[in-house]
Amino acid sequence: MAFSKQHKNVMLKSYEQWLKQSQAIFVIEYKKMSMKDVDAMRVKVRDAGGQLHVVKNTLMGIALDHAGTKHKTLEGTSLMAFAINDVPALAKVFLDITKNSEVYNLKGGYMDGRTITANEIKMLAELPPLPVMRAKLLGMLQAPAGKLVRTIAEPARSLAYVFKAYSTQEEPVPAAG
Repeated sequence: MAFSKQHKNVMLKSYEQWLKQSQAIFVIEYKKMSMKDVDAMRVKVRDAGGQLHVVKNTLMGIALDHAGTKHKTLEGTSLMAFAINDVPALAKVFLDITKNSEVYNLKGGYMDGRTITANEIKMLAELPPLPVMRAKLLGMLQAPAGKLVRTIAEPARSLAYVFKAYSTQEEPVPAAG
């Protein structure tokens, strides 16, 4: 299908906007897919905090060049997912979609201005979800502060126990003499 130059410019601007918004991009090659399949995939990708688009390789290549990203995976058919929020969650979705599929093949992607391989996407998919990672990081940051507070409070607590023991002690009865 031929597009007018004006329509191609609009598509290029859309591609550049998607690139600016996304933290990572994953590319799937597809064969014989239906709109029902695409719609089901879009729902899964949207739930993972991303967007899914069928792109024209030539225009996406130009958009990637403008963004300063080297690209190698733009051959054949390309279905691209743009990770807006949670990169590992979207990687898991793409891995599930392509696993044991004859229709879809994970080609690779782009992250931080460089090309990433399908194996690197698989490694991203193995990362824990973002809320879990945040909780672990917060726990690691709070642990030293908690230990410091306990260390500083320990001498005062020990002294308080000595005073309490002394105050509850019965007074000795003077010896009869």
